[in-house]
Amino acid sequence: MSSHQEENVQSHRLTIKNEIEELTKLPEFVDTVCEEAGVDMALIASLNLALEEAATNVVLYAYEGKEGMVVIDAFYTSEHLKFVITDNGIPFDPTQKEDADTTLSAEERPIGGLGIFLVRQIMDDVIYERKGENNILTLVKYLKPVK
Repeated sequence: MSSHQEENVQSHRLTIKNEIEELTKLPEFVDTVCEEAGVDMALIASLNLALEEAATNVVLYAYEGKEGMVVIDAFYTSEHLKFVITDNGIPFDPTQKEDADTTLSAEERPIGGLGIFLVRQIMDDVIYERKGENNILTLVKYLKPVK
């Protein structure tokens, strides 16, 4: 334990089924967390996009057509926001996927990869871990201190 006082970490949890319709719960969840953390509207829109992309990938691909759950935990302090997406679907590390080549036209580009590219552009850290049967994707955004 460090000598300075640990900052109070606030948290929220959203648990959804791996069904596309369930993703409609995500924006309100992200908005609530961001508003509590004092994040400005432009950043909230970007974070909503990043979380939607990441969660959609899990919902569509993690369970290969089987029923499953996706848990999204949000933690924040005055210094950062952290979203942790957990599923127990097939192992998949999106951080190993190459960035989409955005220099190619839409017709030339292979399908897929843009969501992960967007997540990497918006978030400061994107970390994948496989723990036991779980995929754990951690997305971190550092907040600039208010002067």
